[in-house]
Amino acid sequence: MDTTTIVWIVVAVVVVLLLVLVAVALARRSRTAKARRLEEQRAEAAELRRQAEHDRIAVQEREAASAKLDAQARMSQAEADQKAAEAARLQEEAQRREASLGERRADVEERLRRADELDPDRGDTAEQPTVPRQAPEHRAPEPRAPEHTPEHRADGPPVTPDPATSDVPPDLPRRDDGGRTV
Repeated sequence: MDTTTIVWIVVAVVVVLLLVLVAVALARRSRTAKARRLEEQRAEAAELRRQAEHDRIAVQEREAASAKLDAQARMSQAEADQKAAEAARLQEEAQRREASLGERRADVEERLRRADELDPDRGDTAEQPTVPRQAPEHRAPEPRAPEHTPEHRADGPPVTPDPATSDVPPDLPRRDDGGRTV
């Protein structure tokens, strides 16, 4: 074998080695690029999951706020219904009292007419036209300055005024020493 043949064999082996090295380098680079792409996809998927979790929490908070507003609206509606029922009850009570007052007013007029008939000083009622009398309107008593009475003394126990001499009308409730209505 001559030297040229040996040189060609060595050159061929070197070329084959170079080709193998290039193939291995390309394969390694391809694996590294694929691994990098997979890692980027994993990172992107993790970021999407993190954002989705954040958005899920925000949606839950909005749902809770919406449920709270709904509960407040229902509560307000219930209060409005309760107030409407109370207003209706009070209106019925006022109508009932007005009817009762009408009966009382008629009774008072009847007693006044009867008193006029019985009164010898009234004169002949046949000559005088009878005009129906209007019952006086009920007004709250005007506030007065306290008088110096035994119940206002500071040096002794409070004294309950006698109901017979009291200036409180008999149809209004009275209070005893303990503050209870009598």
